[in-house]
Amino acid sequence: VTPNTKNFWQSSMCPVNVHWHLGTEHYSVGEYDENGSGPNGNINVPYRRDLSEEEVQDGFRCHLYDPNDEAFTKPYDWKHCIEMEVGETYEVHWPHSAAGACGTVDQYQTPFYDGVFCNLGLEAFENFTSQDLSNSVGVQG
Repeated sequence: VTPNTKNFWQSSMCPVNVHWHLGTEHYSVGEYDENGSGPNGNINVPYRRDLSEEEVQDGFRCHLYDPNDEAFTKPYDWKHCIEMEVGETYEVHWPHSAAGACGTVDQYQTPFYDGVFCNLGLEAFENFTSQDLSNSVGVQG
């Protein structure tokens, strides 16, 4: 499979969802890994992810957290985000798709998988190859 390295707008893709993960989902040794920290420490099983609303499995933590630096500890009155904490590590994703409901009131959908393929008919989906996926779906962030 050849990756799509074009800008999303050059690939006819639009954002179909915005979501975040507590801790990073993606591993980066020495930057976001099991040796990072945060106000709630790190985790014992960093490779297991559960994004359900009932239980959140933390991801990897950043190495820059400093409990003695106010930048990581001063409370903040979040206006649009719930249950977020200063000093924690978050990873934000913007899934994009050429098979989404681009330019309509249904463009952003939850869960994001619904938005990724919402304009792809069953017959096309059944014949969708790995290369087709690479050409028409991507994640920024």
